[in-house]
Amino acid sequence: MNFKKSVLLILSFSILLSCERDLSDDAVLASFPKTGDVYTDTFVNMGSDFYLPFEGSKLTAFSIDNEEGYLSDSSIRIDVPNEVDPTGNYAGAIFRVDGVPRDLTGFNALTFWVKASRGVSIDAVGFGNDFLGDTYQVTANDVNADTSWSQVTIPIPDSSKLIQERGMFWYSMGTQNTAGSAYTVWFDEIKFENLGTIGQPRPAISNGEDVVTNSFTGVELQVNGLIETFNLGSGLDQVVTVAPSYYDFTASNPSVTAVDSFGNIAVTSAGTSVITATLADRNAAGSLTVNSQGVFQLPPAPTRDPSRVVSIFSDVYNDIPVDFFNGYWQPFQTTLSADFSVNSDQILGYSNFNFVGNQFSSPTIDATVYPNLHIDMFIPAQIEPDLDFLITIKDFGADQVDGGGDDTIQQVFFFASDFTANTWASFDIPVTMANRNNIGQIIYENINNPTTSSIESFYLDNIYFYN
Repeated sequence: MNFKKSVLLILSFSILLSCERDLSDDAVLASFPKTGDVYTDTFVNMGSDFYLPFEGSKLTAFSIDNEEGYLSDSSIRIDVPNEVDPTGNYAGAIFRVDGVPRDLTGFNALTFWVKASRGVSIDAVGFGNDFLGDTYQVTANDVNADTSWSQVTIPIPDSSKLIQERGMFWYSMGTQNTAGSAYTVWFDEIKFENLGTIGQPRPAISNGEDVVTNSFTGVELQVNGLIETFNLGSGLDQVVTVAPSYYDFTASNPSVTAVDSFGNIAVTSAGTSVITATLADRNAAGSLTVNSQGVFQLPPAPTRDPSRVVSIFSDVYNDIPVDFFNGYWQPFQTTLSADFSVNSDQILGYSNFNFVGNQFSSPTIDATVYPNLHIDMFIPAQIEPDLDFLITIKDFGADQVDGGGDDTIQQVFFFASDFTANTWASFDIPVTMANRNNIGQIIYENINNPTTSSIESFYLDNIYFYN
């Protein structure tokens, strides 16, 4: 009887599996709305909770204008605030479908009409920003807006990816180009379209350049400079910044580097590997060659009492707010940031070095209470015998403003004898200048050898003041 019951149970289970398989084979995948219109004198199928401003943006910048529009009496109005507006010094937000996502595979561009109260350059505008990973975000930067209506076209790099998209439109605008003055921008007729006037797609990584970087085992890198250029019906080219998920990345030597679908690179051993990519089966211009020198030795972990430390940059201590680690002071600075992490330990990296600065003004640091500065520095190359490296500590004075007229500085020089190639050097600098209770900046300069390969790049870690 037990045997018969077992056979019956097995037969019944087999029949259930068979039925389930047949249902799966015959099932039709769920489809999503193929609506292209976003705003055409009113919002189209966006739901109720679709407007999501960025952090720090003026929350009331967005409204509907029922007197102004492109060939109509309605448009989206964005009032960009003055830079000193206490409720937000810029305007930025996304318009995300509140409900079922859309299938945009039948379109090849986002188009919209734009007008401004004065001639301005919109910092960033595009689609795919959804606060849910921004997987397929596309951005057009420095978009021109005049006092009369004009149409903007933002091509889609690969619409076959946009099966379930919710990020319909986004923008970010400040007053950098208006000397801090407020202005107004109107958007109308925002829609996804299938245009026959978009051609010559030219994807690129590393901004189309063949970039070479030195690295180490355990370092985590990122493929940067992801752009694509299209020719529009006007004959002009439109360059857009493209999310990594549009690309298919390849490593020439997988035993040295592993690269994922988001362009994240894990350096796994010594050797050389070249990262290339395709986008919609089109070869992307540019590459990233990674020369791994093997295991990277981190600097000694700091052991000072945290209560006696004010940290600027360290994984050991809690850092104070920092304005920037690279202000990129134009037009003379050439130094670029090349930060990386080794086994989750963050490292500040600089390349194409001539000078660079770290700034921390809110708050500044009182060096009468913490009168010593510690810095760990690593030069990943041969040290030239006439190396002259300058570190400047800058006090902003009582007004706590850089360049406010009451600044003072202390300068410390380091020479070739202070460094060993591919080895961390630890510096402890007494802060001795008379005015030192509003320290706000540390500046690093290459004095004698502005073009020497020995200091073309360097790394920093564990920057902190201590008692």
